[in-house]
Amino acid sequence: MSRPRGFIEIERQNARYRPKEERVKDYNEVEQSLTEDEIVEQSGRCMDCGVPFCHGSGCPLDNVIPEFNELVHERRWQEALDVLLSTNNFPEFTGRICPALCEASCTAGLSVDAVSIRQIELAVIEKGFAEGYIRPCPPPHRSGRKVAVIGSGPAGLAVADQLNKMGHWVTVYERDKFAGGLLRYGIPDFKLNKAIVERRIKLMRDEGVSFETGIDVGVDVTGSFLLKKFDAVCLCNGSRIPRDLPVPGRELDGIHFAMDYLKQQNQRVSGEPVAGKDILAAGKKVVVIGGGDTGSDCVGTAIRQGAESVTQLEIMPRPPEERDEATPWPQWPYKLRTSSSHKEGCQRMWNILTESFSGNGNVQRVNAVKVDWDVIDGRPVNMRQLKDSGFTLNADLVLLAMGFVGAQKYGCADQFGVKLDQRGNVKVDDDGRTSEDRVFAAGDIASGPSLVVRAIDAGRILAETVNDYLK
Repeated sequence: MSRPRGFIEIERQNARYRPKEERVKDYNEVEQSLTEDEIVEQSGRCMDCGVPFCHGSGCPLDNVIPEFNELVHERRWQEALDVLLSTNNFPEFTGRICPALCEASCTAGLSVDAVSIRQIELAVIEKGFAEGYIRPCPPPHRSGRKVAVIGSGPAGLAVADQLNKMGHWVTVYERDKFAGGLLRYGIPDFKLNKAIVERRIKLMRDEGVSFETGIDVGVDVTGSFLLKKFDAVCLCNGSRIPRDLPVPGRELDGIHFAMDYLKQQNQRVSGEPVAGKDILAAGKKVVVIGGGDTGSDCVGTAIRQGAESVTQLEIMPRPPEERDEATPWPQWPYKLRTSSSHKEGCQRMWNILTESFSGNGNVQRVNAVKVDWDVIDGRPVNMRQLKDSGFTLNADLVLLAMGFVGAQKYGCADQFGVKLDQRGNVKVDDDGRTSEDRVFAAGDIASGPSLVVRAIDAGRILAETVNDYLK
């Protein structure tokens, strides 16, 4: 512990954001990094706990947080980078978009504000790229074994990166034009600039990973072809079936799934052609149904496109401002979270159930009712509608951001014959083995929708399983 009273004497400094009136005019990243001196000072707040819950129970990747904090405080940047990369393949992603489960379980957070772990992590990896500490390092020896990875999201990239480092030949198949999966097409540029994704993909290519983009497994190539060509196949193509809202009026034009909307805008920013009819919010009254991160991303995108108004509906009750006592430290706290997009101009409504849509060909109104919940152990249960609480919202564009319900069946179940679980995900054992020999799975396709940091962790675990199998 470089400064024994660091967390007492030094206040937490949160990330800064570009001015709202400036950032809503473009798709550049909204968050601004702290200076190097500020990062060094913030790292001195770490207590170097005897039992560091930040990585013991907080971070899925088990990042060795106290160690790299101390190295940063001593300005030993390259050593800090080595420690960070020993557990996390892509700190440049998690440092930008992870909700920082580690900070929620930081021991300092028991009495003062938690250590700014995510910002320190991002500073370490960016210092590594800026100073040239990170450069292509192909494995010195090759096993001769070949592995196909289907899907280039965070789980697929982690599997590919690890297996390549282990000396196997890895080919990643991606159905879209560019690799990155969710990182490339699901997360807006104002949260994750796609140049950051391209930088990592280029590094992986230089280290020997092959990327076959524009290839839809199950359409352009068959599962049997891949099993003949490769010694193992890893299914990492996500959980992409969105949860629908089957209510009267759902067939009206102007009602779209959130990911279709977000993907189109990411394609525009990248200069790619947009397939299908344009989904744009300019001059429209936008209603986003779903209160999670995807809904928030829709809010920020609609504001940048020039929406007349943006309203976000959430069926759950409004969370408390501070950590609910039902989720004590070091658990992930149940509390209200307000994103930078929400602060740009959005009306948020809780306890709202959408009953129907109405309009003349195109959606014009969202017909909803207010609901109430019982709260047991800090969690809402037993929803009920409130009598005479119906109301209508005017809407020209409705975006459904209510999560996902399972993996796409073609390309995995149909092509490889793997079994699915009751939730529609690919069924795997604890090590990522599917019901079929030589076929493995990791990430959202096996667990259901989750966080990028959990997908990276799942990919790393699967790589160990596949490596053992190949040996």
